Amino acid sequence: HGDTMAFGTMAVILITWWFQSLGWHLGHLPTALLALPFGIAITALLVLGTDRMVYRFYRRVKAKPIVFVMASIGVMFIINGVTRFIIGPDEQNFDDGTRFIISAKAFKDWSGLDEGLALRSTQVITVVTAVIVVAALFWFLNRTRTGKSMRAFSDNEDLALLSGINPERVVMVTWLIVAALATIAGTLYGLDKVFKPFTYFQLLLPIFASAIVGGLGNPLGAIAGGFLIAFSEVTVTYAWKKVLTYLMPEGLEPSGLVQLLSTDYKFAVSFAILVVVLLFKPTGLFKGKAV
Repeated sequence: HGDTMAFGTMAVILITWWFQSLGWHLGHLPTALLALPFGIAITALLVLGTDRMVYRFYRRVKAKPIVFVMASIGVMFIINGVTRFIIGPDEQNFDDGTRFIISAKAFKDWSGLDEGLALRSTQVITVVTAVIVVAALFWFLNRTRTGKSMRAFSDNEDLALLSGINPERVVMVTWLIVAALATIAGTLYGLDKVFKPFTYFQLLLPIFASAIVGGLGNPLGAIAGGFLIAFSEVTVTYAWKKVLTYLMPEGLEPSGLVQLLSTDYKFAVSFAILVVVLLFKPTGLFKGKAV
């Protein structure tokens, strides 16, 4: 999904640039939000096309899971190459609108504290959008007929077929959801950070680790796994010097960064947690499918 995110974000960026050239914008909000539905539509065409050209054949011949894994790796490299060919390998900044809701200087002036606190608009948009999307997804999976069909097909394919569930329709809806979620996530990540195709490729390990740690096939587990991986990466690689300086008595402040590992080892933390979970609890923290 990392390169699907990159492709979807690339589509949003190109449409955003087009809108900006026409003078279209959303005022204080990023123009990318206006381009997001079009990016989702383009990504949906991509994933449905790859399913029809690649994955459908392997489903019909009932290929083993390892075959799907190898095929998906090949598709991943193709999408990555196409993305870098179209938009290039360099960083692309497409954030516009109001940059900060609260700037560090404004917070200092308001609070009278020596340290500033900055709150970026993209951070607020990301949190609000994530809550809305997760709530909508859970409602869809638990309250709609299509969502219940998807869950039934995931739990037991044979019983789902006997119940009259159309597997191809379930797969198509799943891909549409994937396109929407990947494009939204990639766009929000690019707005908050910066867009670079290879960065999204690097996100593959934390994404995979979150799903495995939480429990494959368990949406709640994926959320919990994501929080666990994210907080573990930050905790282990964060420089705690400033925090300890505030907490410790004067004269006992640390002189070093007080950092367990360099930020270069952030992905190693994800991998270490993944290995531990696979060794001792392969079904994940929330019981899912064993790996």
